[in-house]
Amino acid sequence: MRESNLLVSKTLAELAKHVEPGISTLKLDEIAEQYIRDNGAVPGFKGYEGYPASLCTSVNSQVVHGIPRKENILKDGDIISIDCGVIKSGYYGDTAFTFEVGEVKQEVKDLLRITRESLYKGIEFAVEGQRIGDVGYAVQKHAESHGYSVVRELVGHGLGRNMHEEPEVPNYGRRGTGPKLKKGMVICIEPMINMGRRQINQSPDGWTISTADQMPSAHFELAIAVDRGKADILSTFAYIDEIINKGANNG
Repeated sequence: MRESNLLVSKTLAELAKHVEPGISTLKLDEIAEQYIRDNGAVPGFKGYEGYPASLCTSVNSQVVHGIPRKENILKDGDIISIDCGVIKSGYYGDTAFTFEVGEVKQEVKDLLRITRESLYKGIEFAVEGQRIGDVGYAVQKHAESHGYSVVRELVGHGLGRNMHEEPEVPNYGRRGTGPKLKKGMVICIEPMINMGRRQINQSPDGWTISTADQMPSAHFELAIAVDRGKADILSTFAYIDEIINKGANNG
């Protein structure tokens, strides 16, 4: 599982080289699928419950499950959540990252920063003996303390030979409640945090979820193996940060 989650992390880093104004979300999908197959794996999302693509590409007010399309062209100032899954050696990798496209407003940068921080707040509690409610509480407290709202209808999940396994991992909750975490469990924690209200709508395509008030939403996801004392983070944003920072320095 470490191998598949490292591959999905590197796939997102490969995409980081191409996320810029003028590229279509379909082109990003093609790049991802090629990269995944070149590395001896298969896309985990493509065909999953009928989903048509290798990536979920959710722009601005889209929360998750946006379908890559040729006509969806990224513009300066956009944000895009890219969620990607792979299957390698029979096990799933699953990770998501929200990218800035060109020059993004400071208030949107803040949303991304707090959403990412809230993910790591949750990870601190993904250790043996804690409960699912402890993870969700940590995410929710950090996001809401900065004035943002937490999507309730979509949650993180267990990960293994299937993409969605028990337990569900909400991004909200009460401390000391929910299933107890045991060493060796693998879960995906994936805060979906809205700048405005938490209410969401599903589009007629049956997949794309957007904020009801059309305000921006951010989404970050890592796969975590529960361990004693400290969580073992299987996927990583390190490769993505390296590409983004290199681009910023060159700019």
